[in-house]
Amino acid sequence: MRTEIKVWHVEITDASLIPEEGPRPYQLRKMERTLPEFNRFLYLAVGAPWNWYMRLTWTHNEWVSFLSRSSVETWVAYLGATPVGYFELEKQSMGSTEICYFGLISEFIGEGLGRPFLEDAIRTAWQAGGERVWLHTCSLDHPNALPNYLARGFSIFREESIVDNIPDEPIQPWPGANKYPAR
Repeated sequence: MRTEIKVWHVEITDASLIPEEGPRPYQLRKMERTLPEFNRFLYLAVGAPWNWYMRLTWTHNEWVSFLSRSSVETWVAYLGATPVGYFELEKQSMGSTEICYFGLISEFIGEGLGRPFLEDAIRTAWQAGGERVWLHTCSLDHPNALPNYLARGFSIFREESIVDNIPDEPIQPWPGANKYPAR
C-alpha cells in the first residue's frame, strides 16, 4: 500500500552530549561472528511492529555480504540468556557512525530498558566513529522514538516526506504474532 512516511534524520556532533556509562539492567554483548540468521531474527523480532520491511527480501548472501563488512557491528542486549533488543552500527567516512537499527523486542518495551540501551548505543557509536553519531527514524516507528532520541541529545538535521510501498498486511515473525495493529 502506498503510504506517506515522515522521516527525521538526527545527529550528535558534540562530545559533551555523549552520555556517561551508567548502570544497565541487562548485559550488552557485541556479536563476534557473522550470523545472518540471528541478525534477521533480531531485525524481525524488533522491527515487525514498526513495519521494518526493507531487508525482508534480502537473500542469505546479501545478509552475509553486509554483515561481513569490517565497518558493521551488531550489539545485543540480554536479560540472562534472553535477547531483549539490538543495535547495528556502521562506521562511515569522516568520523561518522550510523546507528542503522536500534530497538527492543516488543515484550520488553515499557520496562525501563529503552533509555539506558539507547545511551549504550550512542556511546558505542561515538567510540567507533569519533565525531558524529546519526540515525534516522520515521512516522512508522514507536511514538516515543523521536522524543527519546531528542531527549538523549540528538538534533534534527533533515526532515523529509517520502511515499513508499508498505506491506498491506502487518509484518509478523509468524502468523498471529504481531500484537500491534496494522497502520
